Amino acid sequence: MAVSVFDLFSIGIGPSSSHTVGPMRAARQFIQHLTADGLLAGTARLHTQLFGSLGATGHGTPKAVMLGLEGHTPDSVDVDQAELDVERITRSHCLHLASGAHTIDFNPDTDVVLHRRRSLPHHPNGMTLTAHTADGQPLLEKTYYSVGGGFVIDEESIGADRVKPDTTLLKYPFFTDDDSIIRFLLTAGAIGILFKENASISGAEGGCHEGRPLHRARMGVRPWLILTRIEQATART
Repeated sequence: MAVSVFDLFSIGIGPSSSHTVGPMRAARQFIQHLTADGLLAGTARLHTQLFGSLGATGHGTPKAVMLGLEGHTPDSVDVDQAELDVERITRSHCLHLASGAHTIDFNPDTDVVLHRRRSLPHHPNGMTLTAHTADGQPLLEKTYYSVGGGFVIDEESIGADRVKPDTTLLKYPFFTDDDSIIRFLLTAGAIGILFKENASISGAEGGCHEGRPLHRARMGVRPWLILTRIEQATART
């Protein structure tokens, strides 16, 4: 089973992965689509609609969307600077798309709409983003669903077969919780070492030792440092 620790524990701003991490990623993906399709320069306005739980609670979602549109990612955003960026956007009514590649007028009070009593058909956490030209013509519209844990799918993926066989050759493969290898790992406390060895297959092992300054949260936690601490703790068990 080729599952990373970071597939299970996502890092990002709060208060909720479904309401902040997912929407930030969706907004950033939307800008990436505009850029890839050559539509970013022609974009004059952006309109975001939040449905279901996202619209009913707010819960930090509008801020996360604005940060995602500007190019921020949940695991690398500076949480102190993020508050200042949101204040700047709200005050100036300007949005710097794709890390400043293109600037547009943007009013959070009118360009982010919270539908408190409407839901989209496939999931409670739905959001639709629309890009318009200067004369109001739609350039691109996409609907995303924040399905939990920071994971996002777009409307085109609904119903598609997204489960694919994993052909990764791991150093210590394991498959179910009935396997004797799992019982051994739990007894010997070697689960951290196993993940490190499996991570080395993809070249990620170096990060376990060197660390990467991906996140400047107030706790000062770095993703690879977490894995290192797991290894150290289990080695003492």
